[in-house]
Amino acid sequence: MRLFQRSLRALLALFLLISLSGGEAVVPPFLVPPPLVAPSGTITTAPTTTVGGTDATLTTPGASPGSTKVNVGGLVVSIDQPQGTAGWSSAVSLLLLISVLAVAPSFLMMVTSFTRIIIVLGFLRRALGTQTLPPNQVMVGLALFLTLFVMAPTLNRINSEAVQPFMSEQITQQVALDNAKSAVKDFMLKHTRKNDLALFIRLAKEERPVSAADVSFTTLVPAFITSELKTAFQMGFIIFLPFLVIDLVISAVLMALGMMMLPPVVVSLPFKILVFVLVDGWVLLMQGLVASYG
Repeated sequence: MRLFQRSLRALLALFLLISLSGGEAVVPPFLVPPPLVAPSGTITTAPTTTVGGTDATLTTPGASPGSTKVNVGGLVVSIDQPQGTAGWSSAVSLLLLISVLAVAPSFLMMVTSFTRIIIVLGFLRRALGTQTLPPNQVMVGLALFLTLFVMAPTLNRINSEAVQPFMSEQITQQVALDNAKSAVKDFMLKHTRKNDLALFIRLAKEERPVSAADVSFTTLVPAFITSELKTAFQMGFIIFLPFLVIDLVISAVLMALGMMMLPPVVVSLPFKILVFVLVDGWVLLMQGLVASYG
């Protein structure tokens, strides 16, 4: 213990002596960090003259004139930047992608057969009087798969003329978009009434198109939606008629029996479901929806 205390006192005395005398302590060689050496052919050093003296400049071989230089403690680091890069930055591209994904469902519903199908299915549920049966999830899923079935020829054309050539780098992105838009445009023109199309051309104050290709996409979309709504309501009226007859018959029978306090809907609902099942209503409805796009 005494030996340890003497050694500690000797070290403290030596440290104070070096500090007071202004001398420098000798650092062992193994504690001295090795100098930084740049890899050959990657980073080169070159002297540069500044106001304060001579500094070292780190430059990348083949750096362009538009490279960024950072001065840290007299050391200038030059970072090469690519010149003439085309296209949008990643942040702008991500923002546009998120925006497109947000409006894509609404846009796809408006330019496909989804609008007509979902409206007709809604009319059927109201005519039956089953309130929430089938559920909304079933109705939307059925409308979605029927839409894919009806749009299959158009989707196959988009795949063969736009998606596959673009994936194999045979066409550019702009050409692929034009081909896809052309396929969707042909589908909408086929199922758009001439009166509705002429109405929106007149409202837009556009010149009368010579051919179908001259019709602008922004004018065709509202005309197509108007035609789809008109057709869907016509089909809904036809669906309502037989169920309306059943309601009238049940109401007349209840009135004749003196059961005025009994709601006719309670009695007519089982009969409407029975008639709909007996005539195989779902098959007739699907057949009518698909045939309307024939």
